[in-house]
Amino acid sequence: MDKLIYLDNGATTFPKPEEVYRAMDHAYRNYGVNPGRSGYDLCIYAGNIVDDTRRLLTRFFNGGHDHNRLVFSYNATDALNLAILGSLKEGDHAISTTIEHNSVLRPLYHCWRDQRVEVDYIPFDRRGFVDPDDIARKIRKNTRLVAVNHGSNVIGTVQPVKEIGAICRERGVTFLIDASQTAGKLPIDMQKMNIDILAFTGHKSLMGPMGIGGLYVRDGVNISHTRAGGTGVRSAQRTHLDEYPYRLEYGTGNLMGIAGLKAGVEWIETQGLLNIAHQEDQLLKKLRDGLREIDGVVLYCQEDLTDHIGVLSFNIEGLEASDTGTMLDVDYNIACRTGLHCAPLVHEQLGTDKVKGAVRFGLGPFTTDDDIVHAIQAVREIAAARKKEIPAAVTNRKPSC
Repeated sequence: MDKLIYLDNGATTFPKPEEVYRAMDHAYRNYGVNPGRSGYDLCIYAGNIVDDTRRLLTRFFNGGHDHNRLVFSYNATDALNLAILGSLKEGDHAISTTIEHNSVLRPLYHCWRDQRVEVDYIPFDRRGFVDPDDIARKIRKNTRLVAVNHGSNVIGTVQPVKEIGAICRERGVTFLIDASQTAGKLPIDMQKMNIDILAFTGHKSLMGPMGIGGLYVRDGVNISHTRAGGTGVRSAQRTHLDEYPYRLEYGTGNLMGIAGLKAGVEWIETQGLLNIAHQEDQLLKKLRDGLREIDGVVLYCQEDLTDHIGVLSFNIEGLEASDTGTMLDVDYNIACRTGLHCAPLVHEQLGTDKVKGAVRFGLGPFTTDDDIVHAIQAVREIAAARKKEIPAAVTNRKPSC
C-alpha cells in the first residue's frame, strides 16, 4: 500500500521486525511438530524453543525463579479470562476500574451475573489516573481480586500499579494487571511492582504475531482450573494436572506464535526498551502539541504526558469519530481506530459515548516523524473544512478531561 501512515499500533503493531517473520517461517518449515508429546529429536527441539521463550519472558518481566509459571494462551483476553474466572467464586468481591478493556469488564460481568460476585469499579480522575487510596477504601474481608489496566488503550495513561500492588500485598488480595498496552513499551518488574498475576499479549508492543499471549503467575498464587484437556504428560490421570505450566495450558500450543514472540522480545532487547520508549515519547509530544493547536480539536487526558504511552484519542467538533476516521483513511491514507475501543466505561466517563467514541492514534516503534507531521496536517485540514460548515458558537469547547 503506497505511503500508508499506520497509526493503529494500539490495536496491533505493524509491521513486525523482519526477524519475527523469519523466525516464524523457519519454525514451521524446520521444526513444526508438536512439542512435549514425544521423545524424538525434532520434538525435543521444538519443546526447547517453548521452554526458552518461557525463560526469556520470565526474565523480561522479572517474574520470579520459576519460569514454568509463565503460561501461554491465545492472547491477553484469553489469559485474563483464565485469571479472573479461575480466581473468583460465589460470595467473593472484586475491584476493578472504569479504565478497563472489555477483556476484563466482560469476565467480571459474567462473574457478577452467574456467580453473584460483587464488583466495584473505581473511576479515574480528570487527568486519567486511578487513586490507589480509592482502591484501598473498597477492599473488604471477602475481596479476592483487584484487576487494573496498566496502560489505557484509549487515553494512554499508565496507572500507579506499584502503589496499588503494595496495598493489595499488605491486605492479602491478589493483584492482576492487564499489560496488553504496556508490555514491550515500558519496563515491567513484577517483583518491584508487587504484581501477582500479569497478563500480556504478543501481537502489540512485544512485536510478536497474533494468536499468542499469556500469564505469569507469582509463586504462592494459584488459579483454579476452568478448562481441562491434553497436556502430553501423565495421560492416564483423569483430572487435569495441577502443576504449572500444565495447570493453565490445554492442548497443542501455538508453536509458530511462540517462535515469533521470542524473536519479537529479542528484537526489543537488541533495540533497547528504553530507547524505543524515548522515541515514542518524543513523537507523542509532537503529536499532542500539534493537535491541541488546531481549532475544533478536543483531546482527552493529554494535558500532562507524564506516565503516558503512545496512545492519543481525540475528536473534531461537529464530526462523529467514524466520519473523521473515514476521511483520514480515504483522503489521507492514515490507518487509525475509531469508536469505543472495547472500553465503554472510559467513554462513558469522558462523555464520548454520546458521539460514538473517539479517534485513536497509536504510535509504534516504526512510527516516523514524517508520519506525525502528516497526521497533524490531515486533522488540521479536516477540522478547518468542518469549521466552515458549523456555527462558531459550537466550536472551542473544552476537553472532557
